[in-house]
Amino acid sequence: MCSSKCARYIGHSLVLFAVLCIVANILLYFPNGETKYAVEDHLSRFVWFFAGIVGGGLLVLLPAFVFIGLEEDDCCGCCGRENYGKRCTMLSSVLAALIGIAGSGYCVIVAALGLAEGPKCSDSHGVWNYTFANTDGQYLLDPTTWSKCHEPKNIVEWNVTLFSILLALGGIEFILCLIQVINEVLGGICSYCCSHQQQYDC
Repeated sequence: MCSSKCARYIGHSLVLFAVLCIVANILLYFPNGETKYAVEDHLSRFVWFFAGIVGGGLLVLLPAFVFIGLEEDDCCGCCGRENYGKRCTMLSSVLAALIGIAGSGYCVIVAALGLAEGPKCSDSHGVWNYTFANTDGQYLLDPTTWSKCHEPKNIVEWNVTLFSILLALGGIEFILCLIQVINEVLGGICSYCCSHQQQYDC
């Protein structure tokens, strides 16, 4: 069954992307490898939404393991009927993929909002605020303005890089889970048509 092979390939890919999302999200808590900014609550509020840990991480690992666990003999039957087994497998795979879509979508949205608002940092007067909050993300196109953030050092580059990684990985996860939904639905339709054709041939 080619759909199960495709699902396992998607599952292995999702595991890799989910782990990378978790790592990227954890790194957001430690600008320049320091913990004091998290302790003093000087991080972007979107860092605390756990977009990479929960959304692009744990909620994507669940469908990933479901896809990896799919075997060709999963469709041999359920309650003595082959079609029941196929439908059970398709349903569980689709439901798992929908969870992955929700998690990855959450990761994409939070990462995009984090990029648009910019980091929380201190200005030349030592005042902590969201320096780029009112720029509608235009600061991303003008790196010369990034020097307005004095502390943490290089915080703009840190946030932009990691939130961009989360945005990209979340987008890829979303697409892969969507492909799995389409794959299972088309497989279910084909299976239904084939089973009816066999009935007519008999």
